[in-house]
Amino acid sequence: MRKRLLLCAAAALAAPVAPAFAQPPAKPAPKPPAAAPVKPAGATVEGITVNGTAPPVRTSIDRKSYSVTSDLQATTGSISDALRNIPSVEVDLQGNVSLRGDQNVTIMIDGKPSGLFRGEGKGQALQSLPADQIERVEVITNPSAEFKPEGTAGIINLITKKTHKAGVTGSMRANIGTDSRGNGGISAAYASKQITLSGDASYRRDTFRQVFDDTRATFDPALGGFRSLSDVTRSRGKVDIVTGRTGLDFDPDAKTHAGAQLRYQGVDFHNSFVETVDRTLPSGAPDTSYLRTGGISQRRRDVEGTASYSYKFGDDHEFSASATEEWQTDHRDRPALYRFSDPAVPNAYDENKVHNTFWRTEAKASYSTPLPGQAKLKLGYEFDEDDNDYGNSGVRGPSAVLASPDPSLTNLFNFDQTIHSVWTTYEKPFGDLTVLAGLRLEAVRIDLDQITQSVRASNDYDRAYPSLHLAYKLTDAQQLTASASRRVQRPQPYDFNPFLQYLDPQNYRQGNPNLKPQQTDSYELGYQYRKNGTILLATAYYRDGKDAVNDVTRDLGAGAFLTTRANIGSFRTAGLELVANGRLPHRLSYNLSSNFLWNEIDGSGLGFGSSDRSGYSVSGRASLNWQATSKDFFQVSGFVNGRRLTPQGYAKPYGMLNLGYRHKLDERLSFVMTVQDAAKTFHDYRVIDTPALKDVVRAHGNFRGVYVGFSYAFGGGRPKDPGFDFGQGGGPPS
Repeated sequence: MRKRLLLCAAAALAAPVAPAFAQPPAKPAPKPPAAAPVKPAGATVEGITVNGTAPPVRTSIDRKSYSVTSDLQATTGSISDALRNIPSVEVDLQGNVSLRGDQNVTIMIDGKPSGLFRGEGKGQALQSLPADQIERVEVITNPSAEFKPEGTAGIINLITKKTHKAGVTGSMRANIGTDSRGNGGISAAYASKQITLSGDASYRRDTFRQVFDDTRATFDPALGGFRSLSDVTRSRGKVDIVTGRTGLDFDPDAKTHAGAQLRYQGVDFHNSFVETVDRTLPSGAPDTSYLRTGGISQRRRDVEGTASYSYKFGDDHEFSASATEEWQTDHRDRPALYRFSDPAVPNAYDENKVHNTFWRTEAKASYSTPLPGQAKLKLGYEFDEDDNDYGNSGVRGPSAVLASPDPSLTNLFNFDQTIHSVWTTYEKPFGDLTVLAGLRLEAVRIDLDQITQSVRASNDYDRAYPSLHLAYKLTDAQQLTASASRRVQRPQPYDFNPFLQYLDPQNYRQGNPNLKPQQTDSYELGYQYRKNGTILLATAYYRDGKDAVNDVTRDLGAGAFLTTRANIGSFRTAGLELVANGRLPHRLSYNLSSNFLWNEIDGSGLGFGSSDRSGYSVSGRASLNWQATSKDFFQVSGFVNGRRLTPQGYAKPYGMLNLGYRHKLDERLSFVMTVQDAAKTFHDYRVIDTPALKDVVRAHGNFRGVYVGFSYAFGGGRPKDPGFDFGQGGGPPS
């Protein structure tokens, strides 16, 4: 803890003295003519935009950015709902995010990682956090060396709303949904010439009813046939989420900026379940039958504080530094009572308690300077430290009153990871061609301590991560891009824990302290066309990886499965992504995207089935927007995610249809109504199919929901139109 505080203090003290040691400002790079509506692609890597309203899609040499300001599902829904309408992004029933079929995605808020989106609770966080404070979503599938290399699929960066007019401004919103759902919030800011104070708070309640149907068959060599298991679980519950943020920005002059920000999130989750389990022998005779009832309670708190400083010496000549400290605590309680009917034996009771604490410290500094020939050089250093403490305890007995501590349910595990990084990028135009090259060097130190089993281990490595991006201007409306980068997927802390963790009688989980990080080389070739409000993007991509980290399930006998993480071998992925945005007659606009994917998995080290497994998948999403009048806006949107290959099987396709309507009552007050999963097609269907192990899991729930609500803007004179920029539809028709 002392090291963290000293580190943050050092970063804060170093920032104000930076100008005194800086080199004299270099001569600013020539600027393009002021009259040019679009900057030439060969002279800059800034985003290409269109005139008029906020551009629905912004592109630069290393990323794409999609507006969500008029996605009505984002107005009333969660971040998961907003991401489901972003090209090539998939979000499943549990909130797990995939990018072009790969779940190894790094999710950031305003360019900074967050403990909310890592570990077992990341899916729940995405499904819970409100999306109404998100303005844009940046998708960076081939990040430059300026970004951390974590996440082999790339980075999804959530850009929050920050525009503040002089004086007091703000907005209030409230939505009520079916099944006792609802959300609301308030945002406010005060801005003067030098100081901006801002803050927002929100509350969200979601309720759910879900059914999980698990059918298993495992080969028993002693009996010469397959044992069968049928497990049907019905659960219902609620989750309450409170979020808050406050920020202070100080700009004493045009060159200097200092800021501080504090974020908070609290999650309270409760559910109850009834589980019916029936096991049969290969002959079909009954083996075991019981009824399991219980629940899960979770309480998670996350606090993050950030201080930042920057000083501009001139155009493209800047020094910046920041320090972040994050703390998270997670407590879970899972009691369950078993009533056996075959054989008729006494009842049994168990209760598992999980206590996790997480600290994250980040400090970074960067310096950019212009060079002759319109070139730009950036240098940076980052320090990251994770300190994770995991504790499990449990009791067993004939009832809750008579239960006593069970050593097989108790363990303590500590995980510490430190990363030192230095990086540089060099950018230079050569006529119509712009080149951005970068290199990042990392030293990773990992210490593992399974205290209960007296197992200590280290997993250290040093690696280099190069990147190269090219952009070539064909015409004022057309551009070609190409990129290559090396990425890494570091296993999550709990993936290393070797303790055999009991989840329920049918499911156990165990980590692997010998896991190696997954490494991927990624290549892309893109084309974009922009003219008269029409935006067309095409990207061909190829990824070649090794030491792929994935879930592997094995039979423990009697229908119980053990899931662990393993380096399954190499993998390859190739695909084509297409995006189209534009306007139609009668004040209509559209957004279309599709992803054609092929992937191959080498599972030769797993000891079952074919060593190579491959398959094809097609996914797509679409929305149609209609500005019926100056006050009425209608939206129909939907997506279909294709079949996904796994090391031992596959996941079936699924989709969703959403509807939305917004009416401006006046310049400040708007009414919104949305329907989520209107056709009730959102579900999860996963299959494991190996010679000795077969499993089919079907999951569905009450995801259909109707929300009605209001939003009200105050202060700041005449307010801006609340999001009628046709989101991802190319801007309103003229």
